[in-house]
Amino acid sequence: MNGTTRTPWLATVAFAVVGGSAGLLLQHLRSTQGLGPLVPPLSLPFTLLVLAAVLLSLGIALRRAVTRRSGKAVNPFHAVRLLAGAKAGQYAGALFGGFGAGLVLQLLSRAVMPPPPSWLPMALVFAAGLVLVICGIITESLCRVPPTDPENEEEATQGEAEPGAA
Repeated sequence: MNGTTRTPWLATVAFAVVGGSAGLLLQHLRSTQGLGPLVPPLSLPFTLLVLAAVLLSLGIALRRAVTRRSGKAVNPFHAVRLLAGAKAGQYAGALFGGFGAGLVLQLLSRAVMPPPPSWLPMALVFAAGLVLVICGIITESLCRVPPTDPENEEEATQGEAEPGAA
């Protein structure tokens, strides 16, 4: 949308750091209690990827509707909701991606690396979170209103004034 600021990258990094710290802390607490590592279900990265795909497809559809010169107006509330969803997607992706990275980092500090079925879902959560952040950034940029051409704007206002003058 015109006049809005982009999501600050520092806030996204802060969410990733918080998620990474939570993942590290959780794995550390589980290992000190003698429990096995937390292995997230495979449905988590799948869900994050579905959210990323939905955000991106809605952003592309909105951009096409805005740039198309049809007489049909774009619902501004739809655009604002999509922009909010893109920002939320960036934060959620950073949080979950950081969490997955924190889970994996704690496992890397161990003397013996666990088998891939233990750490692969953690790496997939990190990757899916990263994809969600990227799709959120792209969708946010797709929600921006393209700049108006001053020549076309003058012609449109002159065209509107002429019929009323007659």
